[in-house]
Amino acid sequence: MAPAARQRSLDHGPSDPRQRTRARVLERLGLGVFRRRGVVLLVSLVSVLLTIPFGSGVTEELSEGGITATNAEATRADDLLNSKFEAGAPHLVFLVKTPETHTVDDPEAERFGTRLTRDLAEQPGVVQAESYWTLAGAQPLRGEDDRAALVLVRLAGDENEVNKAAERIVPDHVGTTEGFEVEATGAAQVRVEVNEQSDADLVRAELIAAPLTLLILILVFRGLVAALAPLAVGALAVVGTFALLKLFNYAIPVSVFAVNITIALGFGLAIDYSLFVVTRFREELATGASVREAVATTVRTAGRTVLFSAVTVAISLSSLLLFPMDFLRSFAYAGIAVVALAAVGAVVVLPALLSALGHRIDMWSLQRLLGRRSREDGSQIRSGFWHRWSLLVMRRPWPFFLIATAVLVVAGTPFLGATFGESDDRVLPPSAPAHVAAQHIRDNFTTREDTPITVVLTEVGAAEETVGHYAGELSRLDGVTRVDAGTGSYVDGQRAAPPGPGSERFDAPVGTWVSVISEPEAYSPEGGELVERIREVSAPSAEVLVGGQAAQLVDARDSIGSVLPWALLFIATATLVLLFLFTGSLLIPLQAIIMNLLSLTATFGAMVFIFQDGNLRSLVGDFTVTDTINIRMPILMFCVAFGVSMDYQVFMLSRIKERWDQTHDTIASVAWGLQRVGRLVTAAALIIAVVLLAFATSGLTPVKLLGVGLAIAVLVDATVIRGALMPSMLRIFGEANWWLPGWLRRVHDKFGLSEAEPQTRANP
Repeated sequence: MAPAARQRSLDHGPSDPRQRTRARVLERLGLGVFRRRGVVLLVSLVSVLLTIPFGSGVTEELSEGGITATNAEATRADDLLNSKFEAGAPHLVFLVKTPETHTVDDPEAERFGTRLTRDLAEQPGVVQAESYWTLAGAQPLRGEDDRAALVLVRLAGDENEVNKAAERIVPDHVGTTEGFEVEATGAAQVRVEVNEQSDADLVRAELIAAPLTLLILILVFRGLVAALAPLAVGALAVVGTFALLKLFNYAIPVSVFAVNITIALGFGLAIDYSLFVVTRFREELATGASVREAVATTVRTAGRTVLFSAVTVAISLSSLLLFPMDFLRSFAYAGIAVVALAAVGAVVVLPALLSALGHRIDMWSLQRLLGRRSREDGSQIRSGFWHRWSLLVMRRPWPFFLIATAVLVVAGTPFLGATFGESDDRVLPPSAPAHVAAQHIRDNFTTREDTPITVVLTEVGAAEETVGHYAGELSRLDGVTRVDAGTGSYVDGQRAAPPGPGSERFDAPVGTWVSVISEPEAYSPEGGELVERIREVSAPSAEVLVGGQAAQLVDARDSIGSVLPWALLFIATATLVLLFLFTGSLLIPLQAIIMNLLSLTATFGAMVFIFQDGNLRSLVGDFTVTDTINIRMPILMFCVAFGVSMDYQVFMLSRIKERWDQTHDTIASVAWGLQRVGRLVTAAALIIAVVLLAFATSGLTPVKLLGVGLAIAVLVDATVIRGALMPSMLRIFGEANWWLPGWLRRVHDKFGLSEAEPQTRANP
């Protein structure tokens, strides 16, 4: 193109006045970045250097809580127990194992256990410490083999204070002393070990992902300098993510599980966005544009697509804000922030870097070293793999559509047998100390003393006999081993003699509480059913609050179930509106939702097949099978995977729509668009899959599940969906893809986001 024609194209942009105005905003941004490239790069570098020390050690300050809504019954019950009674489930559980020649009733064991219990009780931050050796009627705290017993410790303060106390107390009291082996578990110790594991996992994942990502980028760009530019933006996103997570944690509790996934998302998206920006910049230089013109056009075209993609991902993640749980909301806040950070890096920082590099972006390029032209002319496009493949699909659209749909539906069938539960110590590797101790307790102790169901009676005006009668009724329920109350302990409706451990702990100025020791594990479906039965029993109080881990699962299930339809409606509506504004089509947004749902169906099926049923463990790494899936994981995976899928949808549709505006030929536009971005989408999917699979090496089962599940979702989307379903559906609907009634056409002309390039800029 002649310089004059190119300048007119740069000056005028799209022909529609409204579109031209919107185009000029991004074009001016590109020109401004070009002029002030030095300032932008300097500010970015200083920001990174200042952010690194601030964001370091962020995992030490994050929590594992927020799994229930603040107004949920279980949350209120646990808060009342802590504030009014200074009671509840123990934070730490010490398992004491005797030498082979002793039992827990030997004098040596009694002296050791009593001394250990008293020493723990004297530690700062300990509210209560009791054990088999210091409580009357403490048989349930004794193992079936008579060679192990428990010490239960409750700590003061909020979750962070409890964790810090556990970090201080546990190392001084575990190990082997006088032949007695002491191990620690409990909710606080599990959180401590989860944080430590998360730190180790993060370092390992970064060491795996960074070099593999660089290798893929070198293969894609066929050059080192072009490959390093997206990697620099990815590093910027990672450093910024640490700082953002730390800032958010000051306002809301951020889950430690959010660290690995949000970093993977930020790093992956930053590189994905940069991949498209660098590719467009090189395309513009190849057509003879100056560096200034190439930067301006790149920001106007690829930058617009990146920003729109970031908005779609952010909207998908924002649906997590509808759920009344800090655990899910923390993923939303952190996810939206890192997506915004990745977009800014790709649209502002990267263009500044490209402005500084100019034609040196192709320095150390394999094509230059081999003396080959980097420009992709019309004949190369028509002979490219994706062009030929898309034409093959569109010649037989129905078989490809039906076969791909059938494969995805069949792959999703295992999800029909999904069983939802909660996470406990088994999220840790099988060799983790807290997991080992907890598993010994599960195998060798008959009751669940460390995970009771607690029932708070906030207003008790009746006699103690009435409370005793209520406790007796609870003890008759199937699955209840014993009920401890202020009036004693009850088994099968009768007061036990002697009373159970801790039955004297229930006095308070106002109200009382009872502790229900159950047979089912707290986070099992049977434990949830027992909570429902307890809540149905008539109680001598105006308000009865059932808490404990089992009740948390029930309340989480109810909260998610009540909000889920609204979250799905929000995502669907936002997607339809945004893609309508982007494409000027009614059918394409509907197709996008259908394709994303099919992709996620296969992902959810794989999630159940692997992590609930325990298949393919040799491929994804060792983890403990609990026959359940964490109830929050499908929600989290849906929102993240849906957003990433829309990311690829937007990138492909942007080039297809660009060609459609020029030719109004559906087949030619789809083939041209897929050839232009098919390789890039595949590379982008491969990069983000590598990053996610690197995090799937985590020893934490939830992180492993999310890493594997999201990697599967990304790969399925980039291959089956974009390679078969998308071209076949566009071909089946043909010209109808772009039809709009007159009034909607006027709406799109006024508010649409389309900024197709003018005819003078058409590529062959």
